[in-house]
Amino acid sequence: MKTPNFKLLTILTALTLFIGTFMSCSDDDGPTANITVNEGPSGDIGGDFTGNGGNTSRIINWTNNLATADYNADITATANGTFKMVVADANGTVVLDRTLNGGTEPDTIDGVTSSGEPGNWTVTITLTSFNGDGSYSLSAGN
Repeated sequence: MKTPNFKLLTILTALTLFIGTFMSCSDDDGPTANITVNEGPSGDIGGDFTGNGGNTSRIINWTNNLATADYNADITATANGTFKMVVADANGTVVLDRTLNGGTEPDTIDGVTSSGEPGNWTVTITLTSFNGDGSYSLSAGN
């Protein structure tokens, strides 16, 4: 057995393992954001959201058998970034498009969506550079 080839093979193997170890590490300290969804017994939906400067979006399919929905969302007063909720009816028509901007008033939105087609609605929640926490809810309207 030739010693130089064995040494070269050993060095290359060690170098490959060393580089592979560092390449496989992820940046766990980067900005994150998270949106949870809870469904109530009467078909209402709601949840919480948090972030430390990250971005995320979540699409929720929701059955609303009425033409409107009551909505509510709030963020902590010290939050930064944006929270956006867009609701589309069963025909895909947008019946709500509201945004909360962190660090400004208001820090709460609530009300009733525009009238839409009952059925399978789509709720899209987007957090952009969001740092803080909050909650949201939707329930069938009148």
